[in-house]
Amino acid sequence: MTTETSPARNSRQSAFLVFGLVLAIGALAWAAYWFVAKRHYEATDDAYVAGDVIALTSEAAGTVTAVKVDDTQAVAAGDPLVELDPADARVAVATAEATLARAAREVAGLHAQRAQLAADLHTRELALERTARDLARREPLRVDGAVSGEEVAHAADAVAEQRSAVAASAAQLGALDAQIAGTTVATHPRVLEAAAALRGALLALHRTRVTAPVGGIVAKRAVQIGQRVAPGTPLLALVSLQDVWVDANFKEVQLGRIRAGQPVVVYADVYGSDVAFHGHVAGLGAGSGSAFALLPAQNASGNWIKIVQRLPVRIALDRDELAAHPLRVGLSTRVEIDVADTTGATLAGGLRTAPAPQIAVVEDADADARIRQIIAGQQAAPATTGGRRQRP
Repeated sequence: MTTETSPARNSRQSAFLVFGLVLAIGALAWAAYWFVAKRHYEATDDAYVAGDVIALTSEAAGTVTAVKVDDTQAVAAGDPLVELDPADARVAVATAEATLARAAREVAGLHAQRAQLAADLHTRELALERTARDLARREPLRVDGAVSGEEVAHAADAVAEQRSAVAASAAQLGALDAQIAGTTVATHPRVLEAAAALRGALLALHRTRVTAPVGGIVAKRAVQIGQRVAPGTPLLALVSLQDVWVDANFKEVQLGRIRAGQPVVVYADVYGSDVAFHGHVAGLGAGSGSAFALLPAQNASGNWIKIVQRLPVRIALDRDELAAHPLRVGLSTRVEIDVADTTGATLAGGLRTAPAPQIAVVEDADADARIRQIIAGQQAAPATTGGRRQRP
């Protein structure tokens, strides 16, 4: 008996055949795409923007007289941020300047005194030579009776007296040389100590004015006008958005082919997939997040459960793209790393593509100039004798 196939059955078979062909073609296309491109990429959405958060604290004690910035405000390097009452610091500077001037004048007096003692010693040495010659002339004449013995004795006493005077002058000169030997007024320890005190006072005065060490955005402002702050009191924070990076946390099973220098594409949630940031792998972290946790996991305990760990991978971003589309610290991103080239190193030589922000060091040029001026002023002061100025 012949069985005829209904049109509905034929249509179902055709539909299943087409569906199977489409499914097979899709599977083959996906396999080809994975083999050609997808297998050379490692991706994660457990990635966040990070950057330098520069915490500014007070380096001096004082009362806050002005706060010139607020949160979200952009500042440039060198802009004033906070000012403290400088009255006490100015008094300390004036006291230190007076101490330095007094020390310089005293040391200059010691150098002048040495010249005087050297002249006195020379005068007494000449007197000793003169009395010694007188004694040498009188001693032969005593035999002939031309000179009395008493006169010879007086001459001998004069020689002894002059010798004692020379010894006393030499001792005074030696004691003074011990204080100033090998030094000038500017290099004497007493003057150097006073100069160091003046530098400290000028530094304390400089620290009453807090300026921005780098350009950035003000965040976490905690200082208020009228607040009494001590050294170490947190004032505010600056976030530099020009050199932010991405910390992407990859699973440990994804790390086998990740190398420093590999190209990376980053998509930030704030801009969506329309904006792509390009960069490269700057380096891999030294340990997983659990290893550096406040309470690290005790994997050797009896209740151990294996959990796939994640390791932070730092992604350096292109600065021009960051300038066009700024990123904020903490924003979520999606990262794709091209791991086709595995010739790079797993341990990067350095993590930064740009110099790290640095707090500006206070220069001593102004302080040195002020110190030289004070010392020179005391050395140039007119000498006095008996309370009256010497005539030229």
